[in-house]
Amino acid sequence: MDPWKILKHPYMTEKSISLVERANTVVFVVDRKANKTKIREAFEKVFEAKVAAVNTEITLSGEKKAYIKLKPEFKAADVAVKLGII
Repeated sequence: MDPWKILKHPYMTEKSISLVERANTVVFVVDRKANKTKIREAFEKVFEAKVAAVNTEITLSGEKKAYIKLKPEFKAADVAVKLGII
């Protein structure tokens, strides 16, 4: 399983960047067929950070977004720096 086939790219808006700072959450556009378990496994494999929760939504344009909340001992800001968001 290639995790980058599940995690397509980070979703970067003002709201998603504020979620990194306020809620320790990273937002990704993911494969439409991926379930929450696969998203969690792919994220943990790539970023070596434990996930507390995954929430998903399908946008009006047909993309699937995953809100990935990290456990308190891991920082979403560190993941954002690795991705070049911040």
